Amino acid sequence: MLNHEEEFERAWTDPRNTRIELAPADINLVLARYYRTSEPLRFTRSMLWDMEVKKAFRPDLYIPSVVSEGSSRYWGRQASADGTESFLRCSRQRLRLEPSERGLVLEQVLLNPARQSATFIGAAELLDRDGSLLRAGQGQPLFHVEHSVDGGEFRPLNQWRIAYLTDRPEQKLIERFTLAKEVWLREFVEIYIRRDLKIGLTRRDLV
Repeated sequence: MLNHEEEFERAWTDPRNTRIELAPADINLVLARYYRTSEPLRFTRSMLWDMEVKKAFRPDLYIPSVVSEGSSRYWGRQASADGTESFLRCSRQRLRLEPSERGLVLEQVLLNPARQSATFIGAAELLDRDGSLLRAGQGQPLFHVEHSVDGGEFRPLNQWRIAYLTDRPEQKLIERFTLAKEVWLREFVEIYIRRDLKIGLTRRDLV
């Protein structure tokens, strides 16, 4: 059976792959500096993990800038004795280097509540719930992603790593993630606050 976390670490430590790690996002610090809320909000680590779980099952709801609306589905959900949960997932996603193009992305997903991490292992082919063969789009390299939660209950940190399976590091992919210096919360956190916490959220004017 696939060990999702070991597979991710193998890809992450392979110098041929294109590896990107974003700086941890301090949710409450960003909220205080750059947002107004309709009511007082102290974002917690528990909330952040709840968001990661919901996003794993419905990425089209939480990252609509990347995943096409209604294109996400999952199957083969299994719970393990160690508390982890795994399933398979597919969605149509925007290509990183060709934003106007979309491709089918197939992923093997592991949710680890003890570590509060979600690991996504990209696949070229998967069988769907009916046994039909699905093939991933070929417009970009396969990739593995890890979303994780760190920090204290009242100072949660959102962490994110991605490894593209390449023959050598591709600078254009690295720049796609690192050149933009946005101060805002990541899209899925904004959506969670508005959608799940039912709290209004407004970006402050930047001086």
